[in-house]
Amino acid sequence: MGEFIIVLVVLAIFIVFKSVKTVPQGSEYTIERFGKYTRTLKPGLNIIVPIIDSVSAKVNMREQVLDIEKQSVISKDNAVVQSDGVVFFQIIDAAKATYEVNDLFNAMRNLCLTNIRTVLGSMSLDQMLSNRDEINSHLLTVIDQATNPWGIKVTRIEIKDLEPPLDLVEAMSRQMKAERQKRADILEAEGQRQSEILRAEGQKQAAILDAEGRKEAAFRDAEARERLAEAEANATTMVSDAIKDGDVQALNYFVATKYTEALQAIATADNEKLVLMPLEASAILGSLGGIGELVKGIGGNNPKT
Repeated sequence: MGEFIIVLVVLAIFIVFKSVKTVPQGSEYTIERFGKYTRTLKPGLNIIVPIIDSVSAKVNMREQVLDIEKQSVISKDNAVVQSDGVVFFQIIDAAKATYEVNDLFNAMRNLCLTNIRTVLGSMSLDQMLSNRDEINSHLLTVIDQATNPWGIKVTRIEIKDLEPPLDLVEAMSRQMKAERQKRADILEAEGQRQSEILRAEGQKQAAILDAEGRKEAAFRDAEARERLAEAEANATTMVSDAIKDGDVQALNYFVATKYTEALQAIATADNEKLVLMPLEASAILGSLGGIGELVKGIGGNNPKT
């Protein structure tokens, strides 16, 4: 009797142990009853029917990382590129991840490999190297849609490395150097062009200012000659009026003045060392005498003298 009780106690403990399942945080357990899926256990303490129910899979519900190994990809312009990547995903439905696909990680890896090859193969080499964000976005959309029936949410996918052949890298380096040299030559030529334009503008402005100066000087000279001619005309008119009135002394004064100015010009010339007086020098004395008479006449008419 005592042994039977002990067996019952041990059996009860075994049943309790088998019926209580503690699921850790970040995990979910799928339960099968006689080989058929019945429910999913959430984190915490759960009760199942021992012997009848069993845990078929323990699923990690946290975000996971899957490395995609390196593979050769032929671009649209026939360049062979070595490419690898990394995928971040999270299981959101433990039952689908367990029963909708066999070997989830292997299926994810092969799906990513084929889609990377497809997406990169539709691009040229320059597009591959310059549109990394666009490639990642396209891959994320395609792979997330493909894994949705498996209860998977792909949160991020990244192309880690794109390695063109060594000879192609060297050719690209030479091309980049030539392009930079071209830009430098263009900038230098543009600078010289701007310099020539500014120099020409400066010369143009200088020529305009010089012409304006000559124009102003010519205007001033013409104005001075006009006033001199006007003065000469006024003097001639006055002499003519004086002769008309019978004043011969005014004519003598006018002639003597002009004669004296002519002799002064001859005497002050730079290339003249010897001055020859004309035979009509006596006329000068006569003119001077006329000037003297004119001055006396003027003095005689002055009431203060």
